[in-house]
Amino acid sequence: MDDPLVEFNVGGVFYSTHLSTLRKEGGRLADMFAEGVNSIPRDSKGKVFIDRDGVLFRYILDYLRNLALVLPENFHERARLRAEAEFFQLNGLLAALEVVLLRFKNLTPSVLSGENRQTGFITIGYRGTFAFGRDGLSDVKFRKLARIIVCGRVVLCREVFGETLNESRDPDRGPLDRYTGRFFLKHLFLEQAFDSLQDAGFRCVASCGSGTSGGSGVELKPGVDPEESRWNHYNEFVFMRQ
Repeated sequence: MDDPLVEFNVGGVFYSTHLSTLRKEGGRLADMFAEGVNSIPRDSKGKVFIDRDGVLFRYILDYLRNLALVLPENFHERARLRAEAEFFQLNGLLAALEVVLLRFKNLTPSVLSGENRQTGFITIGYRGTFAFGRDGLSDVKFRKLARIIVCGRVVLCREVFGETLNESRDPDRGPLDRYTGRFFLKHLFLEQAFDSLQDAGFRCVASCGSGTSGGSGVELKPGVDPEESRWNHYNEFVFMRQ
């Protein structure tokens, strides 16, 4: 075949494309396949193996297909994608990323400063318990959170939490002025979330909490500590910026 199909295993994520796509721009991939596809390291299933970030490789491949960089609206891995572009020695992609990074840096101050800041509400919620020692014998009980949920207008949530915001559970890719209740943070530190809100000019205006009745008669899932289940609770904090 003049243009064979190449199957990839990049960090455990599978891809396939034509050989001509990999040779569109000079760089590590073009050099790797300069002599064809037979001398390349392969995994146990015969796929070409590359030990890099498998998720971000989709953007590398998209760039080579179109020779243009198109990122989703909620993309927050710009620095990591730049590292991948440097590894694969794709100068065109690096130049396109510089434009994206410059645009992002130029927009951020105007969003965060002075009278141009948008007003609105952001709600922070979390479900948690207390982590006990073995058989509940420890006297020290540490706070244990499952996830910190962020609800509010998308543009405000992104402004406040930036790279710490996880948008993977939000399927809607609509306009920035839409609302969502499906964002959550990449960390589990309430005080860090509160600091971010305070730095952006928000103040807490309301809060509420509830607990569960985890008595001894409640059937627990395997692996769940019965003592921790007694302390399950859910709290919400409403922040406002005027």
